[in-house]
Amino acid sequence: MSADILLSLSGVHTHIGPYHILQGVDLQVPEGGVTVLLGRNGAGKTTTLRTIMGLWTASQGDIHFADREITRLATPEISRRGIAFVPEDMGIFTDLTVAENMVLAAASGPMEGKRLAWIKELFPPIGTFWNSSAGTLSGGQKQMLAVARAIIEPRRLILIDEPTKGLAPAVIKAMTDALRDLKDTDTTILLVEQNFAMASSIGDTVAVMDDGRIIHSGPMQALAGDAALQEKLMGLSLETHQ
Repeated sequence: MSADILLSLSGVHTHIGPYHILQGVDLQVPEGGVTVLLGRNGAGKTTTLRTIMGLWTASQGDIHFADREITRLATPEISRRGIAFVPEDMGIFTDLTVAENMVLAAASGPMEGKRLAWIKELFPPIGTFWNSSAGTLSGGQKQMLAVARAIIEPRRLILIDEPTKGLAPAVIKAMTDALRDLKDTDTTILLVEQNFAMASSIGDTVAVMDDGRIIHSGPMQALAGDAALQEKLMGLSLETHQ
């Protein structure tokens, strides 16, 4: 595996009960920047993230992270190796304050002051509502808290599942700006996103899924500039799905 490939999936199959969801996924995520995973609903994108994180176990194939196999490791061990996951349902504790959510996410000990200050710059509502119940936050603020929890400790890779789903345009812009700042650090992002305008603005590389397989991968710029390829792969144009 090339030294610049941080995460690699080779021939990965995942079964959930009687359903064969992933059917031989081959995916490479370069270190640094943002890789976007696109595809229709039900294509297998969320299952791919959950399989990488060990929440579902691959029934066949191999997953390597930083040149080490993680295919059948338990989720806590995968997390300790430097991978964080922001699920679509955000996974925050609504009965706890924002501060308490952040403390729980800092698994290795007290939160580092400079990093926390940086996160509050990325996501101003974290500081504004520090002592408020997380359940009282708006949808966009909850999503910011979910991402903030994932990065309170340095991570080599963050898996993020549809961070802009259901958010207002102004909040989408704020989230996009924050993720753009995050990718300028040493953190690699694997992003599932249905907002194609946002995905094309932030992504460096892209992979397109259909029926549990990767059917296209390459530079995001090439896909964003080729309406015919967009139509062929996904039946839509990024230009018409803002």
